[in-house]
Amino acid sequence: MRIQDNKINRYLTWLLIISALVRGFLAAFIEFGNDEVYYWTYAMYPDWSHFDHPGMVGWLMQIFSLNLLFHSEFTLRLSSIIFMTLDTFIIYKIGCLVKNKLAGFYAALLYTASFYCFVITGTFIMPDTPLMLFTLLAIWCFLSSFRPTGGSGEISSNITGDFSTTLRSARNDGLLVLGGLFTGLALLSKYSAGFIWVGAGLYILFYDRKQLKNKYLYLSILISAVCMLPLLIWNMQNDFISLTFHGDRVSLFGKLQPFDFLAEIAGELGYNNPINYVLIIIALVAFWRGRKYLDETSGRLLLCFALPFIGLFWFFSLTRPILPHWSAPAFTLLLLFPASYFADKQSVSNNEIKLPTSIIATLSLLIFVLVFGTLEIKTGLIPLSFGERANSVQYYGEGDFTTTIYGWRSIKDDFQKIREEKIAEGEMKESDGMVGLQWFPMANFDYYVANPLGINLFGIRDIEKIHKYYWINEYRGGLQKGCDYWFLNESSDYYAPERYLEYKFDEIVPCDTIVVDRCGTPAKYVFVYMCKGLK
Repeated sequence: MRIQDNKINRYLTWLLIISALVRGFLAAFIEFGNDEVYYWTYAMYPDWSHFDHPGMVGWLMQIFSLNLLFHSEFTLRLSSIIFMTLDTFIIYKIGCLVKNKLAGFYAALLYTASFYCFVITGTFIMPDTPLMLFTLLAIWCFLSSFRPTGGSGEISSNITGDFSTTLRSARNDGLLVLGGLFTGLALLSKYSAGFIWVGAGLYILFYDRKQLKNKYLYLSILISAVCMLPLLIWNMQNDFISLTFHGDRVSLFGKLQPFDFLAEIAGELGYNNPINYVLIIIALVAFWRGRKYLDETSGRLLLCFALPFIGLFWFFSLTRPILPHWSAPAFTLLLLFPASYFADKQSVSNNEIKLPTSIIATLSLLIFVLVFGTLEIKTGLIPLSFGERANSVQYYGEGDFTTTIYGWRSIKDDFQKIREEKIAEGEMKESDGMVGLQWFPMANFDYYVANPLGINLFGIRDIEKIHKYYWINEYRGGLQKGCDYWFLNESSDYYAPERYLEYKFDEIVPCDTIVVDRCGTPAKYVFVYMCKGLK
């Protein structure tokens, strides 16, 4: 496939439009996953920070849904659709900065092909959505500031001498300060954004120590620190529980777990697109072997930002399981290496450039997975539950990850019929709430069932299991001794009531079973219980 060199801007525009339309469709079509619907509680009960993450993702959901006036999946995910469109344009501009327009366009294509960028940050609503936008903006500013020319060219050919130098220096200082602001906003999105200053600091210490005399560097750091004040204040008010929680998720020392490390590598391959992952390795090897397809300053900066972050999570994965998307922002920055590598290899013939086969392949893989994955979620044609236990009614669908984002919309009406019958029989009251045992699927039941029906849902275990519901319980008036509650329990993530609830209530009464149907066959079952007399 060939593209015309003078029409790159037009191709980029079409890429942004098509990507946004596809992601907008998926955002409206696919139900919330466990994490996303949990972050909806951040918008319902906003705060400076929360048990798991800072407040940015909740603020975005509030803003783009007009403070939950419109609270469909599409409106709550709208910031992801818009932000990923901006992200794609920003990485294009970074590619233009470090190489040329062709490298920028290739970077935009590779970014689009990343499952992490297209789906996790660009379709679903996660803390990674604002994290990725503010990270790219911060990197763009730092790259522009630290590069010798302060950008992709001189400021003006007719500005010469000391004035030109002064103007360029002022521009670089302004970009440095702006980078600190964007880093602060990234920290308000996710704690891991601290890797931006780690990378900038390493570059300064190893390659540009004159920056240590630059007062604007310290102003930039101060602005980032001021942005973090809400996180610090909230943690001080809550015994630093959020930092303790994240500290427990990683460990510096422990028993070597090679399978956890291999699982991390496999997850990185999956999240970042296996073809992208291989292209990054090929481009980095070429760079280390002396292939000068990227200028030294840009290459060093990008490596300082990305490699320590990746290496840290590889180290953590040696002793315990971690989540592969934690390191994905760093891999996203490394996409600029294969983009520049391909741009360096291309020659223009009759004002046309051949689109590399590997970029076509990585985009094709994205399209295939999106189509196949969406069909599998909605049809369940390929069984993803295995073993005798997963086929029993009690544990039906266990292991099938598609059930976490399917069937929630259908539960409310069936439960409402059961509820109305029991209220009419005098078994339960209109005011009776619901209880849950873990933050997921509690938040799913809250968003899709309890909230639409005007029922308060409470968490009934310790804070490590119910997370933000520890505070939500208080906002909703708390659990009341002697009262009755509903408990909904899905077969694909089954919690035995006799194990978790009997010591909390006088009586646990099985009430009914809801069948969540998918293409004429059950996808999972939801068991309804009446919990009588809270002790």
